Amino acid sequence: MARANIYLNFQGNTEQAFEFYRSVFGGEFLAVQRMRDMPAFELPEHEKDLLMHIALPLPGESVLMGTDFVESMGHKLVQGNNFSISLELDTLAETERIFAALSEGGSDITPLEKMFWGAYWSSFLDRFGVRWMVSFTE
Repeated sequence: MARANIYLNFQGNTEQAFEFYRSVFGGEFLAVQRMRDMPAFELPEHEKDLLMHIALPLPGESVLMGTDFVESMGHKLVQGNNFSISLELDTLAETERIFAALSEGGSDITPLEKMFWGAYWSSFLDRFGVRWMVSFTE
């Protein structure tokens, strides 16, 4: 396994939170993608500048990542769904194996597929209610 990261969810204030985290940890953002960058989604104008994905390196090998929940897509932040464990794996075979094992008996499963940003990715709750994301980038 290459790396486990922390993925945080916010209700519209991801950018402010990550500016704060950057002031604490330093460094530069590795990625900043807006909701308007997603293909095939029509969003209200006030949601287009929300963050789809942001990443900030932490000391060591980990990365702090985040996203804004989007109300028009039915997302609502409640305690317990405000974070995920994100695994970036070394091979597609390892990603498929981990996905199959962790998601077995789980729910809210997004199939493991190649996404528009180029990575194979999935998100799901395991059988114990823990949110996971698995990904592999060729």
